Amino acid sequence: MKKIIDYRKLLGVTKDAELKELKSIYRNLMKDSHPDKFFDNEELKQQAEDRSKLIIEAYHFLVSIAPETIAQSLEEYTQTTTFSPIADFQFERQTLKITFADGNVYEYFDVPRNTYIKLVNADSQARFARRHIYNSFVYRSLNKLVAA
Repeated sequence: MKKIIDYRKLLGVTKDAELKELKSIYRNLMKDSHPDKFFDNEELKQQAEDRSKLIIEAYHFLVSIAPETIAQSLEEYTQTTTFSPIADFQFERQTLKITFADGNVYEYFDVPRNTYIKLVNADSQARFARRHIYNSFVYRSLNKLVAA
């Protein structure tokens, strides 16, 4: 969740920000921080480049978890989490990445370690995930990121 909060703070948006608002703020920030504005000062150009990369990363991340984005792919998400078995999962720094047999991959954020341990030890990992993970945590599709 810290990542989400930091990105929202960087762009100056709330969790209720719509895609249109995110896009507008992103464009304005990129105009101000674009490295080409500092063609005569290499140090400032490098700082602007680093800031631009961070702004781009924040924008794409927040778009991927925006309610509008989630709503657009809800049917596919529901199909996958209901009918496709879990093929693999990984846990790192409170982020749970689940790969499904149908090829879809989702990241779940701010997952407590004890929830992950319960998933690992569950008799039915799919049933545990349906009850305690899929609709309980902020998530995003990693497939959409690769395809975009």
